[in-house]
Formats: sequence, structure tokens, C-alpha cells
Amino acid sequence: MRIAFYAPMKPPGHRVPSGDRAMARLLMATLAGMGHTVTLASSLRCYDGTGDGKRQHELARRAIAQAQHLAEAWRHAPPDLWFTYHLYHKAPDHLGPRVAGALGLPYVVAEPSVAPRQRRGPWAAGFALSLAALARADALLPVTSEDADGLIAAGIPAERIVPLAPFLDTGPHERVRRAGQRRRLAAQWGLDPQRPWAVVVAMMRPGDKLASYRVLAQALPEMGGEFELVVVGDGPCRSAVAGLLGGRAHMVGRVAPRSLPGLLGACDLFLWPAVNEAYGMALLSAQAAGLPVVAGRARGVPEIVVHGKTGLLAPEGDAAAFAEAAVTLLADPRRRAAMGAAAAEHVRMHHGIPAAEQALGRAIAEACRRRAP
Repeated sequence: MRIAFYAPMKPPGHRVPSGDRAMARLLMATLAGMGHTVTLASSLRCYDGTGDGKRQHELARRAIAQAQHLAEAWRHAPPDLWFTYHLYHKAPDHLGPRVAGALGLPYVVAEPSVAPRQRRGPWAAGFALSLAALARADALLPVTSEDADGLIAAGIPAERIVPLAPFLDTGPHERVRRAGQRRRLAAQWGLDPQRPWAVVVAMMRPGDKLASYRVLAQALPEMGGEFELVVVGDGPCRSAVAGLLGGRAHMVGRVAPRSLPGLLGACDLFLWPAVNEAYGMALLSAQAAGLPVVAGRARGVPEIVVHGKTGLLAPEGDAAAFAEAAVTLLADPRRRAAMGAAAAEHVRMHHGIPAAEQALGRAIAEACRRRAP
């Protein structure tokens, strides 16, 4: 099947790394691995994060013109299906519904979300457009129960909803040789290999990410000093994060995606307060690498971190509870090892590519069925 792929929130070729970019790339690769021919329909980013009406209008104008161009260019040799990733009020899909409608294509949306409170306000137009797109979609793949519930509340028929658990390629994590990686990184960054290593992987930007770093900084004094803290990430708030954490952290900056499994595999515990986190690709990566997780109990996080089995969850924003959970695992290497093994197995079974292929296959089949003549 020939699939036209589009990510209005952040295209897969965007220069700034993030969970959105990683998931867009992974979806394209997974669909291709299933035997489909996947083409990036457009790199136009239709995201407005500030509620700027003029910007939204200009993005809509550009997108509509591009949709018209694509529909005309593909009129005699159209793709078989349109697939949009991450559609919501700040990043509505102007292209998919128009092109799919003009060419009679099945239309699939992965990671749709509905925030009713945005019905009015600076993103009201994007909210209305998103609802219209979801109503047109033939199959929808929510990645959290929160998003699935939002679709039902918005009137989307349940038969069109195919849950897609957040997923990743576990292969690179399974191939890591921990001992060699640990020796190399200890020498490179001056880490004590005899202490447990706690690692954080997150972008450093305003909003929820910086709020999470603040919670971590508040928790650190209660966590003692008998561990190494490795912080991976970069962004406009790097100086602020460094100031919050003081000299307690080894700030290693941005790490290439291909190097991240090795870094994670050399560590012992993953920390992330997860303020308002939708689910967190870094939490999945850490568990795939065999690390137990201490995280905030936010939104979709409990759906990928099994409290008491693959990690410990603290109330969102509660620095004292977060510190207590971290200390519990830092002080207990046997429990860390058991949870880490359980985490790797859990991700392999429930959040690997085979599970994602099953959900994607069901959604594509449902979409095609609905559009069959």
C-alpha cells in the first residue's frame, strides 16, 4: 500500500529532537517495515504555540494551497491512504482531510487529542478544525486512555478507535554491553563506577520540561550524595537547568539517538518528575534499556511505567515523595535489578514494534473497509 504521511505538529526532518520527531520517524519506519511504501506528503509545520491568530491564519492559507496542489498532482496516481500523526488544537491537520476528501482516500490519524477547554480562546479555530478532521477520519489511534476517552466524549464512534500503545524499537537497547559502556563513560565524564548512576534525559525548554527540572532540583537535597546524576539534554533553558541543579549534576548535553541506548544501559536508575507529561518516550527508552524508573504520576505515565513492578511513581509535582521513591531504589541494588529486568521485558512485550504493527494493521484495515466502494 502507498501511504502519504504527514505530521503537522513537527515533521520527521525537523532539526530539533523531541519525542514527537522520534515518534514520527518511528511510525514511518514501522509502516515501511510492514511492507508499505511511505512517502512524506509535506514538511509544512502547522504548529502555533502562542495562540497567535495571524500566524494561524497564515499557516492555514499556506496549508490549503499545498493541499490543493497535492490533490491535483496526485489526481491520476493517488496514494492508497493518508496517515497523519499528532493532530490537536495547536497543530490542526489542514492537509489530510482536504486531500483525502478530494481523492476519496482512507484517512488515519495517530495520536489525536481533544481538549474541550480550547473550544473557546486563542486556539478555538484549531480546535474546531481538529474536531472536523477527527469526524472525517476513518480510523484513529490514540496512544493514551486519556486521548481515547476524549475521542469518545467528542462523539467519535468506538469502532473507529484503535488504541496504539507508545512504542519503540527495542533492538538497540537489547544489544548494549553494559560493562564496556560503563567503563568508557566513567572515564569520559569522571563518574565513579562504584556508585549508582541516576540519569535524566529531557529537553531543556520553558513550560512543563522546566517545571519538571524544578521538581527534580527540589528533590535532590533529600536524596543524599551517594550517587552520580547524569543529565542528558539541551535547549534554551540549559543555563536555568544548570543553575537549578548546581554542581550536583554531570551536564553532558545532547546525545545522538544512536548513542542513547548505550548511555542508558550503563546507568542504574532513570529519574523524571514528568510534570504534565503525556507519556514520555524517554521513559520507554530507559525501561527498554533495563532501568527502573522513578517518575511523576502524570497523565499517561502510569500506562507505560507499572508502579511497583517497572518503577515507582510519585504524585505529580510532589518533590518530597519523588525523593523518597528515588532513595528507596538507590539504596536497594537488588530491587533495582529486579525492576530493571521487569521493565525491559514489559517494554519488549507491550511497547515494541510487533505490538505496534498489530495496532497499525487493524487501523489501516478498518480505514480501508470504511472507504471501500
